[in-house]
Amino acid sequence: MTIESELDMSAVGAFAERIAGVLTGGATAALMVVGDRLGLYRTLAEAGPVTPARLAGLTGTSDRYVREWLAQQAAVGIVRHDPADGTFTLPAEHAAVLATDDSPASMIGAAPMITGLHRRVDEVADAFRTGRGIAWADQDPVIFESTERFFRVGYRNSLLAEWIPALDGVRERLEAGATVADVGCGHGAPLLLLADAFPNSRFFGFDVHGPSIETARARAAEAGVSGRVSFEVRSCQDYPQDGYDLVTFFDSFHDLGDPVGAAAHARAALAPGGTLMLVEPVAGDDLPSTLDRVPTAGLNYAASTFLCTANSLSQPVGMALGALAGEARLRQVLHEAGFGSVRRAAENMFNMVLEARPAG
Repeated sequence: MTIESELDMSAVGAFAERIAGVLTGGATAALMVVGDRLGLYRTLAEAGPVTPARLAGLTGTSDRYVREWLAQQAAVGIVRHDPADGTFTLPAEHAAVLATDDSPASMIGAAPMITGLHRRVDEVADAFRTGRGIAWADQDPVIFESTERFFRVGYRNSLLAEWIPALDGVRERLEAGATVADVGCGHGAPLLLLADAFPNSRFFGFDVHGPSIETARARAAEAGVSGRVSFEVRSCQDYPQDGYDLVTFFDSFHDLGDPVGAAAHARAALAPGGTLMLVEPVAGDDLPSTLDRVPTAGLNYAASTFLCTANSLSQPVGMALGALAGEARLRQVLHEAGFGSVRRAAENMFNMVLEARPAG
């Protein structure tokens, strides 16, 4: 019996087209990184319609490479080609997504993450066979760059304008002079935003990844806030329990091997009346609801497989919540750690913010 008689070949063809789109997206991400690093998107946004030769001249790049790059970008609908004069244009709406980090819609910072995932395919395949984890420090360095850059867009847009005001009494404490700890601080982007906005408060960032701490310290020095912001190499269960008014986890809680233990340590570290703030990816409480409500679920689950779940499995306990654990599962973890009050304080397209207070 032939394949044609066994299968609905129109459905096969439709699915093949869909997979071709997936593969094209992966290839396009690599060329997006090239365009970003060479300033091609930024120059297109500023210059208006240009020929390949003109764009190459403005960016100091090779005409032949630029011509092929523009053809690919036109093929996937990123730029528009005018055959009448041979020019290419990056529409303003597309530039808001690709040509700057300052736009609320910017997503170009996520492109390097895709290339970083590809560089760890062999290690992840081996982890599938053994069940072992892959520590954050063992990921490709471009992952650290991309994570900070992409997440910083959301923090810059939402942290001060939406998330902090949504927490009960936290903004007032920060204005008066609070002590804040950020666990899994990475390069320190949220703390630096908070330090700039609340000069009466002090901020402490903790992370196990030494190179990230070094970068965070350099960023604090550049921002002129080193006197009020410090960063230390510490785990989620060995930083000082000094009575913080606010303890935060920005997109890091689900990466932990022992989130219950980390939350219990944070609870003990809070001052009376203190608040725990979790910023986590938006998700439903089960797979169907997540697939239905999260447009980026495919990307998020890929990142969770390569990065978040693998990182958690590399640590003691290895609970492996995954990036899309959902509010109900996170509440369960926080209640187990001794938090009595947990509520969703805010939400946007990418993140949800949970506010927790100790029981009793």
